[in-house]
Amino acid sequence: MKTIAFLLFSIIAITGYSQDSDYSVASYKDEGTKAPNTHYIGEAWLNRLTEESDHLGYEITKATFKANSTLDWHQHSSPQVIIVVEGEGYYQERGKEPIRMKAGDVIKCPENTEHWHASSKESDVTYLALYGGTTPTTWTEVLSQEDYDRVAEQLKVD
Repeated sequence: MKTIAFLLFSIIAITGYSQDSDYSVASYKDEGTKAPNTHYIGEAWLNRLTEESDHLGYEITKATFKANSTLDWHQHSSPQVIIVVEGEGYYQERGKEPIRMKAGDVIKCPENTEHWHASSKESDVTYLALYGGTTPTTWTEVLSQEDYDRVAEQLKVD
């Protein structure tokens, strides 16, 4: 009798607290859509996990850059956080030395700081980019293939 009562209680509890079908659920695992080749060289995929229309005050985008792909210099009107989840790439802020970013790194870029980030020559890179503000990304300068190659040589893994 106790077993039957427990089962009935469990079933009622489960059905009473099941997920509502009105939830908005996106998959982080989706590759996303191929980005238009406007401000980068190579191949990039974007998966917008949140957007301004979600009214969260920030956006989260999963970006995957295939090996040997560059992103132009740009800045955001709010701080940006980059969480590298797979692979390796490069990151540089204007006036500072470039660094090699790798899975597990969390990079905090202050607002209105000109910077670029991209995959390494040898590896794809996937990261989550978190940023806010109502002003879209401001693109400032093309990162030339020569400049990217120079950084790649400087940060080359032995």
